[in-house]
Amino acid sequence: MIIRNAKVVLKDRVIEKGYVEIQDGRIAQIGEGVPVAGCGALDAQGMYLSPGFVDLHSHGSGNIDFMDCDPEKILQSARSYAVHGTTTVLPTTECCAWNYLYEFIDIMKGLRRDGHLEGRDANGMAIAKMPGIHFEGPYFSMEQRGAQDPRYIQLPSDGEYKRVYEACEGLMMRFSVAPETEGALDCIRYFADKGILVSGAHTNAIYDEISKGYDAGMRQLTHFYSGMSSLTRVGGFRVLGAIESGYLIDDLFVELICDAKHLPPELLQMIFKCKRHDRITACSDSMRGAGAGEGPSILGSLRDGSPCIVEDGVAKVLDRSCFAGSVATGDVLARTLIKTVGLDPSEMSRVLCLQPAQLVGLDQKVGSIEVGKQADLVLFDDDVNVKNVFIDGKEVK
Repeated sequence: MIIRNAKVVLKDRVIEKGYVEIQDGRIAQIGEGVPVAGCGALDAQGMYLSPGFVDLHSHGSGNIDFMDCDPEKILQSARSYAVHGTTTVLPTTECCAWNYLYEFIDIMKGLRRDGHLEGRDANGMAIAKMPGIHFEGPYFSMEQRGAQDPRYIQLPSDGEYKRVYEACEGLMMRFSVAPETEGALDCIRYFADKGILVSGAHTNAIYDEISKGYDAGMRQLTHFYSGMSSLTRVGGFRVLGAIESGYLIDDLFVELICDAKHLPPELLQMIFKCKRHDRITACSDSMRGAGAGEGPSILGSLRDGSPCIVEDGVAKVLDRSCFAGSVATGDVLARTLIKTVGLDPSEMSRVLCLQPAQLVGLDQKVGSIEVGKQADLVLFDDDVNVKNVFIDGKEVK
């Protein structure tokens, strides 16, 4: 198959008129101009051909939360991601009862056993790949818990987090923790030594605590600005919070919810002005309302979640006093980065595709358009409306 007459988005430039040839689910050739005639050619009509979007932080989509713990619905949700351009997603947990967490782990292992985490549902149809799990909590600051359920927030316990890791049997890819909590540094070291991406999240830490977390192996700040301390006073003296630490520690990645709601346009623009672009990743941090339209919804699982309302492009608690989660889909993230922040498509692809893939060791397979990589591709127009999505070269229907 050849996709021709496309603006091909590479990691360092855009080929204004080019083509990509796909063989056996992988990118076989990238070229400029008009390709030699081949079978199965698709005319992109001058649209952008981008790597599939990589979302390392999402709780659900298509009116489904991963913690509903329903394997069929998880696969339905994976299709909802793919339709909007997200071809790789890490299903993300939240603070919940331990039995629910282990139930979810078992379901994910079952889906892996049946081959459904590699981009195919039970009918062989293309869906988003789900290569591993992101655990968000339960080791958080109560003061910065945000929408996390306070009933389940606790201090790190090495016996428990080691059991979770072992139960995953290789599925854990990311763990978010507040680095200032008692026992957190040992937790960070444990996971970092296992090759897990550790992120600072829902944290009330000051600079010294963030710095110690970084030294222990923490490499990212989860949903930058959200659930996170800022400049404060200790004994009358000003000290940096987690937000300022994210700017000061050059190599620390910051993850942005790019829905232009959690971080308004001016704040997004400021972050990109002040932080190295190669240390920024985008995520949705979406709840079940993503791609499901406006109206009443549930934040968290159907069994144990909280009612909320989706309106104005974001989920809100019922009294409208604060947000209850993002409803952004992959195309919304890409559109925000290009149209609101002002990134060119190749920069967008690094922030939304390549850099997330690099953080969890998937960049040899996905995240950029390069020969030999899996043909996970998105075709979108000048307004970043998704027209076609391909996973391993197979179009999402």
